[in-house]
Amino acid sequence: MLLAIDVGNSNIVFGLMKGETLVGSFRQVTDYDRTAEEIGRELREGLKTLGVEPEEITGTIIASVVPPVMDALCAAAGQVTGRPPLVVDRDVDPGLPYEAEERLGADRAVCCVAASQKYGAPLIILDFGTATTVDAVAPDGSYLGGCILAGIRTSVNALFRNTAMLPQIDLAYPPTVLGRDAVTHIQVGAVVGAVGSAEYLTRKTKEEMGCDGPIRVIATGGLAPLVARHADFIDAVDPDLILDGLQMIYQRYQETGK
Repeated sequence: MLLAIDVGNSNIVFGLMKGETLVGSFRQVTDYDRTAEEIGRELREGLKTLGVEPEEITGTIIASVVPPVMDALCAAAGQVTGRPPLVVDRDVDPGLPYEAEERLGADRAVCCVAASQKYGAPLIILDFGTATTVDAVAPDGSYLGGCILAGIRTSVNALFRNTAMLPQIDLAYPPTVLGRDAVTHIQVGAVVGAVGSAEYLTRKTKEEMGCDGPIRVIATGGLAPLVARHADFIDAVDPDLILDGLQMIYQRYQETGK
């Protein structure tokens, strides 16, 4: 059984993969100050809730965008499973061809690899997490480019922290864009605005990709279902895209050593 770990800015997601199937997952808050012992304790507890013994884990692979937590996390994973983890971009290349001056974030690269294999290229991946990202993959599977904007919840939290009289809200799609109270006003701006910006960015991305045939749009990330319910330009929602990608990369590494 493979332990696939997605380290994001807000949460660390642990997924248990049996072959190509995700059999269960759990998460921890991403905390720079947490020790290897603390992470390991929660990892053991998470495995226990899924009915999995540490001895059943035959390998671990990690994709991370948070370098400060990696020493403790890698130590914890090694202590619990008895095997050193494989880290994307350190031990194994994600396998996404592209030309750029700097490397793409491991999470985005893994998502592009997974989406290309699962849905076929060309495609656009929209990831609605702490940040919202847009990534474009060419028909030949190479990376074309993308963009980053503040995530929906990140924007709302910043608004709440930096204004004196605006309330904290639940993220929901409002019944009207003409709000009559502060909560609805913010929901319109945050959620409807996210749908609108994603639609515009998707349209402009498709124009710049210049493909002759259809370009599929895949949404992932914790807030993808909220946006996709009101976005007919999104073709599929795949919340486990990065975990699937980690399994694909690990399998390739096992078969080829790279």
